[in-house]
Parts: sequence; C-alpha cells; structure tokens
Amino acid sequence: MMTSVRRLLISLSLLAIPLAWGCGSPALQDPNNQEQGVLEQVEPTELALPALPTSPDLPRAPSGAHYPLFPANPDQLAQLLSEIELAIRNPDVSSEAIPPLAHQQQVLYRVLSHRPALANQVRSKLDERWRWVFDQHIAARRSFLAMHRGPASSTLPAWRIQTPAPPDQLLKAYRSASATTGIDWEILAAVNLVETGMGRIDGISVANAQGPMQFLPTTWTEPGIGRGGDIRDPWDAIHAAARYLVRRGGLQDIRKGLWGYNNSDHYGRAVVHYADLLKRDPLAYRGLYHWQIHYASSAGDLWLHEGYNQQQPTNVLEYLRQNPHSRPAG
Repeated sequence: MMTSVRRLLISLSLLAIPLAWGCGSPALQDPNNQEQGVLEQVEPTELALPALPTSPDLPRAPSGAHYPLFPANPDQLAQLLSEIELAIRNPDVSSEAIPPLAHQQQVLYRVLSHRPALANQVRSKLDERWRWVFDQHIAARRSFLAMHRGPASSTLPAWRIQTPAPPDQLLKAYRSASATTGIDWEILAAVNLVETGMGRIDGISVANAQGPMQFLPTTWTEPGIGRGGDIRDPWDAIHAAARYLVRRGGLQDIRKGLWGYNNSDHYGRAVVHYADLLKRDPLAYRGLYHWQIHYASSAGDLWLHEGYNQQQPTNVLEYLRQNPHSRPAG
C-alpha cells in the first residue's frame, strides 16, 4: 500500500529542534499503566543533566547545534546512555533540555547498530534496567539495516525538513485514533516516527507516498480510509492510518497490518520494537519525538536539520561543502 522512501528507514531521526512542551504533561503519564516491568518513576533528585561530548571547533547547523559526537570508550558510552535514558524519563527535566539529549541518544544507537562487538561491550556495562531498552533500539535499527539493498545514495532527496506538530497534539491524535479503532497508540506513534520522523519530512516518496503517514493517494481515496480529509494533516493521516491497519488485519495480528505499510517482516519488527519501548514506558516518547532526520548516504550517515530544503535531488558532496555540520565529526 504505502511504500514510502525506504532510504528513510535506513536513515531516520527518525530523528529535532522542538517546540516547547511541558515535560510533566499528564497526557504522557498513564495512571492505568501498572503492568509489571514498567520502568519506575524517576525522582527529580536522582540525576543531574548529562554532560554531552562537545567541541568548540565543530561546524554548527543554523540552530547552533552540532552533529553529536560518539565516544569511543565502552565505559563512557554506557554511562552516557544510562544518563540520557534517565534524563529523558525524568519529568523534572525541562522540555528545552530534551532535544540535544534525544539527538545524542539517537546517534549512539545508530552507530552501535553497525558495530556489534562494541555494542555487546556497552550492553554488558549497562545497569540491568537499561539492557532491555538498549536491546529494543539496537534490534529496531538492525531491522531497518537488513532492509537495505544496493549501494548508498550519492544524492540527497528533494525534501523539506520541517518542525513537526507539537508532541502533545500528536499524542492526542494517536490516542484518539486508538480509542476509535482499537489499534494501539504506540503502534501509530512508531509508524509516524519510522515513516517521516513524526512529520518532519515534507516530501513525496519515489512511490508517490505523501504526508506524515506516507499514504499513496490511491489508498487515501479508498472508501473508509481518507474520508475526505487532508493527506498532509497529522490528525487526518494518523486516524486514516489506524483505519488502514484495521482493514489489513491489524486487530488480529499487528504484524499483518504493518505488512500493508511495507511488505517486509523487518519493517514490522522494527515498528513493534519502538512501540514496545513506548508501552513499557510512555515517557520514552519524549526522546523519540525529538529524533532528527538522518540519511544514509555514500558520504556517511548525514543529519538533515530542520530547515533543510532541496527542490531537487542534490549531490551529497556538493551539499556537504556548504553544510559541513551534516557530516559526523572525523
């Protein structure tokens, strides 16, 4: 049905310069979520904000941020990941502090997914409470990597990277669509993340998929799916995606429903891994919402910051000459 640009899946911020958001929002704290295994509430006194690795010499995006650095030492990596995961889940951490933490988190998992030996070392040094979280992130990324075929692209896509809808508005849409259809809100959030970085990518895929949930116009106009709504509107698209997943059998088997988005078991597994992170701890959404758009190119894993705007495919090296902040340091 909706074959969105799968290069995104190998890239993703999936990936965030955010809008202000009250971190203690009741919408993210589900009082009914008492199932065993949910991470305990982090007390405000439990941690200070992590000190993220940085250097004054790094090229900066227009926002002033730089591409997150990757420490080489397994002990440092484990400590940094633990501190970031704690901070993201701490309601006392301000909304303004989350974006750089989330981007750092994202880059660490992206790099570690390519380096299994180092990933195993880092995992062994994590506290037990974070090993399951680590496993979901790494498994999701490796599922996307398994979908990749052929050489990395030497051109960047004709996309516009925009600021997404505010996180509380998206969360309201996910939960409304879930209440209406029975599809878990966490699945809808994970699909939105995987398809367009929660709406950051404004562009049309090679298969003509469009909008924040990457619908083909032909699918959108099917009876009962788009229902006359706007394919580019987050609320309309999220509700349509829930209805589509129901039509494809998602209430009986969500993997079967997800097959409609992409005819790949790897895709379904990756979406479920991200959804499971949210089910176990809804506050993980604070990090995933702020993930940036990354693109796997012939010049490496490039960060396409909010404000990126290319009207046509662009040569990677030419782009980097003008935007050196998009490339990892070193």
